[in-house]
Amino acid sequence: MDMFWNNLIAIAVLIIALAFVVLVFFVVKLLHSVRETVDKTSQTLDVLSSDTRVLMHQAEGIMVKTNVLLDDVNGKVATIDPLFDAIADLSETVSDLNDSSRRFVKTFSQAKGTMKKAGVAVALSKTGMKLFRKREAKQS
Repeated sequence: MDMFWNNLIAIAVLIIALAFVVLVFFVVKLLHSVRETVDKTSQTLDVLSSDTRVLMHQAEGIMVKTNVLLDDVNGKVATIDPLFDAIADLSETVSDLNDSSRRFVKTFSQAKGTMKKAGVAVALSKTGMKLFRKREAKQS
């Protein structure tokens, strides 16, 4: 019976050893997969880091060009500011001229009747002067 128990213990130890070998095999396989994943992640991070540096460099260049462009636009706007001021002044002057023209036309229209009477009076006085001169010339 001793032998039976010894064989049974030997079989149990063999099963445990076999289970341990299978466990170690799967753990090694799992660790190998984890290592590959970590390596790929590391490579991806390196690529991302490199690409980020390139993007940052390009963004900095764009910002510099944008600042130069903005300074140029501000300078040109400052250059044409007097033009807009002059246009505003000219517009105001034209408006004042239009108002003056309207007042003149209105005054002229109102004085038209008076001017006709004055024109008739001038014509009459000229005719009168001619007659007076003819008469004087006859008398002399």
